[in-house]
Amino acid sequence: MRSHRFTLWLLAFVVSLFAAIFYVPAAAAATTKAVVAAVEPSLDNATCLSCHDGKKGKVEMPGIGGEAHTVRAVSNSKYGKSVHAKMQCVACHKDIVDSAVPHKRSTEKSPDCADCHQKLWEEAKKAGVTGEKSRLELVVKNIEAYKKSFHALPDKDVPSLPKATCTQCHDTHAFNVPTDKASPEYAEWRKDVPALCGSCHDDQLETFQGSVHGKELLEKNNNKAPACINCHTTHEISSTSLNSFKLLVTEECGSCHKDNLASYRDTYHGQVNKLGGGDTAKCYNCHGSHGILSVNDPKSKVSPENRLKTCQACHDGKRRELATAGFVSFGPHANAHDFAKYPQMWIVTKFMQGLLILVFAFFWAHSGLWYYREWQDRKTRVVVPHVRIDGIAQEEKFFQRFPVGWRIAHLAFALITMTLVLTGTSALFSQTKWAPVVASMLGGTHGLAIIHRVAATLFISIFAIHFVYVMQSLLRDKTFRWFGPNSLIPNWKDLADCIGMFKWFLGMGPKPRFERWTYFEKFDYWAVFWGVSIIGSSGLMLAFPTVTAKFLPGWVFNVATVVHGEEAFLAAVFLFTVHFFNNHFRPDKLPPPDIVMFTGVQSLEEFRADHPAQYQRLLDSGELEKLLVDGPSQPMTRRSKILGLVLIAAGLTLLVLVINGFITGLEH
Repeated sequence: MRSHRFTLWLLAFVVSLFAAIFYVPAAAAATTKAVVAAVEPSLDNATCLSCHDGKKGKVEMPGIGGEAHTVRAVSNSKYGKSVHAKMQCVACHKDIVDSAVPHKRSTEKSPDCADCHQKLWEEAKKAGVTGEKSRLELVVKNIEAYKKSFHALPDKDVPSLPKATCTQCHDTHAFNVPTDKASPEYAEWRKDVPALCGSCHDDQLETFQGSVHGKELLEKNNNKAPACINCHTTHEISSTSLNSFKLLVTEECGSCHKDNLASYRDTYHGQVNKLGGGDTAKCYNCHGSHGILSVNDPKSKVSPENRLKTCQACHDGKRRELATAGFVSFGPHANAHDFAKYPQMWIVTKFMQGLLILVFAFFWAHSGLWYYREWQDRKTRVVVPHVRIDGIAQEEKFFQRFPVGWRIAHLAFALITMTLVLTGTSALFSQTKWAPVVASMLGGTHGLAIIHRVAATLFISIFAIHFVYVMQSLLRDKTFRWFGPNSLIPNWKDLADCIGMFKWFLGMGPKPRFERWTYFEKFDYWAVFWGVSIIGSSGLMLAFPTVTAKFLPGWVFNVATVVHGEEAFLAAVFLFTVHFFNNHFRPDKLPPPDIVMFTGVQSLEEFRADHPAQYQRLLDSGELEKLLVDGPSQPMTRRSKILGLVLIAAGLTLLVLVINGFITGLEH
C-alpha cells in the first residue's frame, strides 16, 4: 500500500517536472505575446498620423542612392476631405508591417496608384457595378492616357523612373479635384495648376505669369482664362513637337476665340491646319505660347513693329522664301463683316456674293423653265423620223460637229477641272468631314497642293494652246467674219435669242432658231476665259506670296483668297448643274449622256432640232452634204456612253461634296 502511494507520488513529481520544463515557458511566451499585442499601437490612421502629420518635425527615410528623403507630411483635415478619406493608410502602404522607427517592411510591392485603381475597376466589372463607378471609370481612362503620354516616358536623368508620376501632380492624401466645373472650388483648383506645373517647368511658369492669360487667371481671378491644362491637357500630355499637339492646341485657342478661329480658317494657313497639315502658321506661331501679350503691347509678336520678324520665323529664306514688307499688312483674321477695319474684304465679298446670286438666279430659272416647257412639248410632239435632202433619206448619216482636237481638249478640260474642284474645294471646305479624308488619300496637304498646282498648270497650258491655235486659224481665214454665224463672239442675235427663249418658256412665242453657237454655249466658252483670268491670277498670287508681297500690299492675299474660292465655287456649281442640264438632263436629251462631244457627230434629226438656223443655212448653200459622215461604230458609241456616265457621276459626286461644304460653312 505504501509502495503504491510512493509510486503515485513519484509519477506526479515527474509529470510536474516535465510541465515545468516544457509547458510553462511556452505558456509564458504566449502570455507575453498577448500582452505585447494589447499594448502595441495598431496600424490605424490615427497611429500613422501621430508621426506623419508634420507636427513633430520632418520624417526622413533613405532615398535613391542612399540619400535622405523627407517624407511628405499629411494634413489630417485635408485627408479627411479627400476621396481617400475612408481608406486606411495600410490599404495602400501594404509594405508597412509595424510602427517602429524606422519601419520594418515586408516584401509587398510599394503603393502604385495605377495598379490599385485598375484592380478596383476590374472588380467592379466582374460585380457588374460599373455604372455606379463613373469617377473610377474616369480615373482608369486617365491612367491609360497617362501611359501613352510624354510624362510616362523614362526620365533622362533616372531612366528607371518616368518623367512625372501620379503623386508629383496629385497629392494623394488630399486628392479631391472638384467635379463641378462651375463651382468656386474648381476655380480655385484651376488657379493652383500653373504653380503645380511650374514646380518642374519653372521657366514656362515665369513667362506665363507675365502673359495676358496669366494675369487674367492669377491676378484678376478670371476662371475663363486658360491654365496649363487647357492647352496641354491633363493626362494626355504629349510632346509639343508632335503634329497632333499642334493641331489640338489651335482648336483649344478657338474654344475661347471663336471669331478669330473662324477667320483664321478662311486663310490658307487655317485650311492646311484643318486638313491635318502641321507646317503652316498656327496661333502660337504668331502670338507665342506661354508669353502671349496683347496686340497693343509693343513687345507682342504681332505688334506692327515685330510682325515682319514673326512672319520671317517661318518664311525665313530657307524653308520658304524670305517674307517681305508686304506680309505685314496681311490680315490673318480679316473678315467681311467689319468694313471699318477690312474695307477691301467687305467690298470684294459683297461683289462676289452678288455675282453668285445673279448668275445662279438667272441660269437656274432658265433651266427650270426650259425643263418645264420641253417636258410639256415632249408630251404632244410629232417627231419627223428622218431628214431628207433632195428626196434622198440620210438615215445612216451624221453631222460632223466637233473635230478631234476639240474633243481631246474637252476631255482634258473635264478631267483637269474635276481634279481642280476636288483638290481646291478640299481646302476651301476644310471644316467638313470629307475634306481631310480626301487630303489623306491624295498624300496629305503637300500632295493636295502639288496635284492642285499641276492641274492648274495643265489647265492654263491647254487653254493657251487652244487660244493660240484658234486665233492663228481665224487670222489666216480671210472669209471669217468676227460677228458672223460661225463666230463665238456674242452678238445682237444672241440677245434676241435669249429674250426669245424666255418668251417661248412662257408660251409667248416660238422657240428661237439657233445658229452654230447658241448664247448659252457662248457663255460656257467665255466663262473659261473669265475663270482662267480670275481664278488663275488669284491662284498665282497665293502660290507665290513672296513675289506678290514685293509689289502689292498684304491685304491682297485676303482678297485673292476670297476671289479664288468664290469664283471656283461658282464655276463648279454652274458646271455640274447648268452645263450638265443643258447638255445631258433636258427632257429632249434623256436618257443621258449626250455623246456628241466624245464621238464628234450627231444625228441629222438632233442637229436640226438644236441648231435649225445653221442646218437651214448649210442646206441652202449645199454645204450640208459635204459635212455628213458615217455614224460612230457600236464599240465607239458604247465606250462614249460609259465615259460620259462616269464623268457625269464624278461631277454629281463633286457637286454633293461642294454643297455639303457650303452648308457646313454656313453652320460654322
